Parts: sequence; structure tokens; C-alpha cells
Amino acid sequence: MNFKNKMRARNAASSIGASLFGALFSMFIISGLLLLLLAFLLYRFELSEGIVKTGIIVIYVLSGVAGGFFMGRLRKEKKFLWGLLAGVLYFAILFLISLIVKGGFNMDWIKLMTTFILCAASGMIGGMIS
Repeated sequence: MNFKNKMRARNAASSIGASLFGALFSMFIISGLLLLLLAFLLYRFELSEGIVKTGIIVIYVLSGVAGGFFMGRLRKEKKFLWGLLAGVLYFAILFLISLIVKGGFNMDWIKLMTTFILCAASGMIGGMIS
């Protein structure tokens, strides 16, 4: 492998990392802003628990679609797979943060798998529509 090919491979790898970081960063910014909006609405209108849970699900989906869309735009090929990867990584980071905050694993498996599917599928959908 000559020097130019090594540099292309290196640039492609760093480009993938930068793309993933950018997508995940945008996903968490969107999540944070939407969670702030949901908290304000909860404070202002005393929303029910069901509405808040639905709002959180909508936030997962919107963040996943946005991150998948971002990855699809940046990667140009196999967009749905890159969106899926962004969604799975988003879920993994949320899961790890949850483990740290709660101090262990005490979650309902059905809710955990539902959240995983929502994050992964919405990321993939975002990649497909990009």
C-alpha cells in the first residue's frame, strides 16, 4: 500500500469518527432542548404522567431521525446502516448514563428493548430519508 492509499484510508476512518461524533452530538443537543421544552410544559400545564411518557418517546424518535438524517447526509452510501448505527450508539450512551445514574441495572426488559428498537429504527429511518 503506497502513501496516498494509506492517507485515504486514514482520512476515511477519521471522517467516519467525525461523522458519528457530529450525529451523536446533534442527537443529544436535540434531546436536551426538547427535554427542556417538555419540562417547561410539565411545569406550566401540570401534564399527566402519560403525556410526559409519550413526550419522552417522541423525543427519542425525533432525535433518532435527526441523527440518522445527519449521518445519511454525511456518509452518502448505505445511509440506512449509518443511521441505524447512530441510533444504536445513541441508545448505548443513554443506557450507560442510566446505569451510572441509577447505580446498577434495575430496569424492565420490555421497556429497555422498546427503547432500543425506537432508537435504532428512528435512526435508520432518518438515514433512509436523507
